[in-house]
Amino acid sequence: MTCDEQTPFADVEVGPEGFSIPELKWRELLFVGALRAQGDAYVRDPSRPLPAFRLPDLFPEGVRFEVTREGRRVRLQRLAY
Repeated sequence: MTCDEQTPFADVEVGPEGFSIPELKWRELLFVGALRAQGDAYVRDPSRPLPAFRLPDLFPEGVRFEVTREGRRVRLQRLAY
């Protein structure tokens, strides 16, 4: 098991089109209700706790995200309203 598999909060890959996280971390966000579906996008539910991430402010309130699965990772891209 790699260090990133042991600490998925630290495994954030940032790119020009957004960022990606491990699928396991994505499932955790959905399970605890920190993110919820809103139409074809996902938004932060501020009434639910957000699990720890190495990078701050990945999921600001009021921002919609498009989600794309890429193997064992999930890519999130901010959408304009």
